[in-house]
Amino acid sequence: MKYIICEKPHHFKLLEKEVPLKKEGEALLKVHRVGICGTDLHAYVGNQAFFKYPRILGHELAAEIIEIDENKEKLKVGDQVIVMPYVSCGTCIACKNGKTNCCANINVLGVHADGGMQEIISVKADLLIPVNHLSFNEMAIIEPLAIGAHAIRRSNVKIGDTIVVIGCGPIGIGLIKLAQIVGANVIALDVNDERLNFVKKEVGVAHAINVMGKPKEIIAKITGGDMATAVFDATGNRKALESGIDYMSNGGKYILVGLSKGELTYSHPQIHAKETTLMCSRNATQEDFQFVIKHIKEFPTKSFITHQVHFSEMIKNFDSWLLPETGVVKAIVNFD
Repeated sequence: MKYIICEKPHHFKLLEKEVPLKKEGEALLKVHRVGICGTDLHAYVGNQAFFKYPRILGHELAAEIIEIDENKEKLKVGDQVIVMPYVSCGTCIACKNGKTNCCANINVLGVHADGGMQEIISVKADLLIPVNHLSFNEMAIIEPLAIGAHAIRRSNVKIGDTIVVIGCGPIGIGLIKLAQIVGANVIALDVNDERLNFVKKEVGVAHAINVMGKPKEIIAKITGGDMATAVFDATGNRKALESGIDYMSNGGKYILVGLSKGELTYSHPQIHAKETTLMCSRNATQEDFQFVIKHIKEFPTKSFITHQVHFSEMIKNFDSWLLPETGVVKAIVNFD
């Protein structure tokens, strides 16, 4: 079978190997789709935290079971499944407290362990969620949307809240739509006018602001001076991460969804005066996946997936997905 490995930054290679042997408790899957996310892009350019080379990328998977033992979830051969790519230990303090998404010993497929950019993969059966009623394209975007769902749930955003989402990439777009679903009013920020136009047209955002202008003043005007009760960073960009507090109300929350490799600096008087709740949001849980599955038909999947290529064409197209001028929102690799 064929697979693609990232040997080092800026270098992919298409190779062949034997079909993996299914271990006890695992299922053998035929991969149909792999979504390309920021983690993959950062890994390719050498700017991804928690990452070592060589690595098979890919953790946004739409797959089909081709071999599985009898199991308590009653999964069977032929079932279409999403893979929860976060392999947790089940014994650390986080796991015991139900926070498997930030397990102390976590292994994320495509990051800490080889992922799904291969024709067939064997994974633990308890990571699988059956979704026979969804298309493969819908399945392939469930995981990144679950990242947003986890951040929304963690922040306890409520009906009528006004929030700011910084970054209108795939994670940010998911955050925006899911926040709308729970009843929040969303202000979107980005440096890319095409992305801002996308969230206005396809997601129905009333206020989409280019941060190269005067976003703080505009947000103050929109909110009558109150600012946003919750601000979400979905960029991972240091400058953006450090400026998000400016858009937050007194008594508000600042949720860091994007990941930066470096250190961040905040003015303590500024965050103390607002009694800031500063929190990070990492990965997602079963609950978050199920929330997205329930609402996926409300999401603009067709326009969200802007680029789709066959597995055999992935390597020669990947560099173009790094360029803003290509207009990529979400790229999908198709194995069919």
